[in-house]
Amino acid sequence: MTPLLTVFDLAVEFPTEYGVVRAVDGVSLEVGRGQILGVAGESGSGKSVTAMSVLGLVRPPGRVARGSVRFDGEDLLTLPARRLRRIRGRRIAMIFQDPMTALNPVVPVGAQIAEAVRLHQPGLRRAAVKARVLELLASVGIADPADRYARHPHDYSGGMRQRAMIAMALANEPDLLIADEPTTALDVTVQAQVLGLLDTARRESGAAAVLITHDLGVLAELADRVAVMYAGRVVEHGDVHQVFTTPRHPYTRGLLSSRPVLESAGGALVPIPGSPPDLLNPPPGCAFEPRCALGAGRAVCRTSRPEPVAVADGHVSACHLHQEPI
Repeated sequence: MTPLLTVFDLAVEFPTEYGVVRAVDGVSLEVGRGQILGVAGESGSGKSVTAMSVLGLVRPPGRVARGSVRFDGEDLLTLPARRLRRIRGRRIAMIFQDPMTALNPVVPVGAQIAEAVRLHQPGLRRAAVKARVLELLASVGIADPADRYARHPHDYSGGMRQRAMIAMALANEPDLLIADEPTTALDVTVQAQVLGLLDTARRESGAAAVLITHDLGVLAELADRVAVMYAGRVVEHGDVHQVFTTPRHPYTRGLLSSRPVLESAGGALVPIPGSPPDLLNPPPGCAFEPRCALGAGRAVCRTSRPEPVAVADGHVSACHLHQEPI
């Protein structure tokens, strides 16, 4: 199957007064039509920057240093700005992690969703646009959409704001949804509602999705494939069942071991020791080596950066010691 989205060898840099930070360093990913790709990793691992690069939202002085982002056969990184704007919001839509900052606080929510519809469907009459917005608000579970249409973001709860963001993303029936931590700062019940809504909307529309989250349980339930990122690189990538049952990178194993499990309630969590590396001065070898119980102190891990290798059909790991038991 030809992938809908292919990210190849993507590198993104941000100059600072102390030097250049390479926030994304050689990321390669694929998303098939109708498929959900989950992206996991600690804060600062490059997940959101990768997503922003796909949409051309990395602003100067940040820049894409190399790589390609092909969507349905077109390289988004080389498209003219006008052509990219026609794709962004129409064929690719993003749900940002903080709707309170993504939504304009002084414009009614309904008007903001209506703007997204008008921009990509200019032939619709005003009444048809409003009817479409009311339909979208109702479809994401917002009660009394006619009243909520004229309300501002501060009149919405956190869960309702996220639902409004999903409605906006679905307004033009995109081919690809990118959801960046869509349940941040929501309580557990609302998280489940929002994720269920997102999955239902995706299945009904047939859209592919990239789901960025810290919650491995969410990925286990919703994702088809998983990419685990660390220090700007993809360290493991494969079918969700493969990655979660037979992880072949120590960082993936550490993430799985550090999450709370109901069956062991009251037991001690197993944290990953240490801290992520300084991306201004990254280590010459494996970025995870200082925190890795398997490779710590080994010369090959300390001096040579591991490249991704296939460890099973469709399962890739960037670890020198992938053949050793974790």
